[in-house]
Amino acid sequence: MPATASLEIPLEVLDSARLSVAELRTELAVHLYEQRRLSIGKAHEFAGLSLWEFRQLLGARRIQPHFDKEDLDQELATLRELEGS
Repeated sequence: MPATASLEIPLEVLDSARLSVAELRTELAVHLYEQRRLSIGKAHEFAGLSLWEFRQLLGARRIQPHFDKEDLDQELATLRELEGS
């Protein structure tokens, strides 16, 4: 299991933003992806969404995709898995 870090967020902040914890994770993942601080692979995992769901969300928000080596490796791994099915 990977190491984790905790962040305390006051409930009043979540209430004011009208976000659940899951929605906040998604928002953070999208923002970090858009800023090129997370790859699409790490971002969708952090958001708790499938790669397809995360790409759909990015498209709905008109966030342009970007690829790096990790993204390409994940895409190739997905294709290999699909070939084996």
